[in-house]
Amino acid sequence: MTSKGHQMFTLSLKRASQWSTVTLLLILTGCASMPERQPLPPEYTLKAEIPGIPEARFWGDEWPTFAAEKFEEFTAADFHRDYSGVFEKPHNYLAISGGGANGAFGAGLLIGWTATGERPEFTMVTGVSTGALTAPFAFLGPDYDDELREVYTTTTTEDIARKRNPIAVAFSDSVTDTSPLQALIAQYIDAEMIDAIAREHNRGRRLFIGTVNLDAGRSVIWNIGAIADSDYPQKMTLIHELLRASAAIPVAFPPVIIPVEAEGKQYDELHVDGGTGSQVFVYPAAADWRVVTGKLKAQGKPQVYVIRNSFLDPDYQGIKRNVLPIASRTIESLIRTQGIGDLYQIYVLCRRDGNDFNLAYIPSDFTDEPTEGFDPVYMKKLLDRGYQMALDGYPWEKAPPGFIIEP
Repeated sequence: MTSKGHQMFTLSLKRASQWSTVTLLLILTGCASMPERQPLPPEYTLKAEIPGIPEARFWGDEWPTFAAEKFEEFTAADFHRDYSGVFEKPHNYLAISGGGANGAFGAGLLIGWTATGERPEFTMVTGVSTGALTAPFAFLGPDYDDELREVYTTTTTEDIARKRNPIAVAFSDSVTDTSPLQALIAQYIDAEMIDAIAREHNRGRRLFIGTVNLDAGRSVIWNIGAIADSDYPQKMTLIHELLRASAAIPVAFPPVIIPVEAEGKQYDELHVDGGTGSQVFVYPAAADWRVVTGKLKAQGKPQVYVIRNSFLDPDYQGIKRNVLPIASRTIESLIRTQGIGDLYQIYVLCRRDGNDFNLAYIPSDFTDEPTEGFDPVYMKKLLDRGYQMALDGYPWEKAPPGFIIEP
């Protein structure tokens, strides 16, 4: 072999060795990042449950049988016993949407509402994505305003997620790792807070958050109070994981594995951001809410308050003719229009069921821009804006944008 041939052969071996090393790293990374699943078989989709908590969850497009039966069979004495905090009292429902760092607006609005002395105790609180992270604080009331302010003024992008390296991404389920978010949730949603949620649940108040079961392709509503009040040994971990799942933006954040049981066997489900199914919700359209408020003898007209942690007005942008800007803008447009559609559904349900509709959203004249995904400076400004608007007497919209209210 000539000297040149030897050099080429040596170079080929070196390249082959490099590629083998890279391939091995990819395989090992993939194996390390993607643990085996025990996915729920399709035939068990309607049978799977969290052991010992029959009321832990229900489909977002159905009114669960256990709720329907209760409202058919309970006597006034039963309702007075199990719903003492909401029976024969005014009903106020709060629905908090997704929106990432823009959740600072809703946090500020709630804190400012407290300062006015007019913030009601909410009969029911629902949340999706960042709204799910806000919901427990909102549910427990003004005593948790300081923690709510802290979350939305000190959190940085690094406190939410860490970018994976390109090799890990190739064989992973997301671009980032949300272990920091997992730790942040555990820091704030502690045993004392979960006990407080359980106590309020026993008064008849309800705390619901939304996820999407990616296997089934359906929205799921989780009854956090029922889980908190249960004897389920892993209830704290389950609540933490559900909150993380509700904010798990597909591809950007990893989906969350939720353990379930069916026919005495253990399986798992894959859950992601509730916003992929609905940006905001109050209760399923299948529910006959007049029956609910009638049996609970709600005083006055139920008030539905919707906080949309987003702008509703369209904004013009000159988009570069490249794949990523086009994809990003398309998703942004879909989220905006889906969110408006959700508002219309809630409004129609309010009209059907005799509830009063109230909507808050980020005003278009707030023009600050974040420098990162979760920018504490931006979030503080947005929180302060929501706070001041509430303090001045927030002008709740009585219909979704573009809807003409008949006289």
